[in-house]
Amino acid sequence: MHPYSSLCDDFYINLNLNTAMDLATNRETILNFFERVQKEYPSMRNFYSRDRGDFVLEEDKDQGQYRWLSLESRRICSGHVNPEDVEQALEQHRLVLQLVPYMLSVSGLDCEAMDLLFGFDFTYRGNHNQLVAEALGVPPALERLAEIDQDRIICYEPALTWAMDPQCRLQCRVSVETRTSAYHIRVNDFPEEQLSVYVTARQYGSLDPGVSFEATLEQLLKVCQRVLDRYVVEGILQPLRKTIALK
Repeated sequence: MHPYSSLCDDFYINLNLNTAMDLATNRETILNFFERVQKEYPSMRNFYSRDRGDFVLEEDKDQGQYRWLSLESRRICSGHVNPEDVEQALEQHRLVLQLVPYMLSVSGLDCEAMDLLFGFDFTYRGNHNQLVAEALGVPPALERLAEIDQDRIICYEPALTWAMDPQCRLQCRVSVETRTSAYHIRVNDFPEEQLSVYVTARQYGSLDPGVSFEATLEQLLKVCQRVLDRYVVEGILQPLRKTIALK
């Protein structure tokens, strides 16, 4: 497994391409697109439609590692949960981006936003917010507030977003998402839920002339991996894993 997988319970890499215009809804177009992806990954055989009209193609989830792909009215999503390595997931995303221009008529001009997300889930039974405060600490200005009653912190989800270029079109966001509610704390009953850490690189707006979706993906990948390897692994993922292990 890739080293990222050893840091958490579940690791995934998702690609989202948001379009300015509605995607094609023609039955033949949709089926041809999914069939082309399935030709590359025959184990993606579970095809269904959600209530709101989204279409999904995915592998069986019972093995813990699986691929999935979905089409929404104005968004194309591709994901790989627990890949053996980063490149395995990127191959799938590249295929999707190669297909959408001529199979779904999506051009760089139609791109509203494109993002690459590295997700890390930690399974933990307890107050997620308290755990994050213990593992990552709180800013100095909030330390005394956190000491009032740390066991009853009902929301602590640190996040930071910054621009990677002067135009602020290329951005990166690191965020923590907890799933403990006030109800869980009130009744002192905590289900076994997953605490998530997300590292997302996003390109806003239409692509520049001559720039492909694949080239944009590589740029987003470099941003994510640099932030992960220089900051997030040591500063967030390892402290969370250590603190959970001590619990």
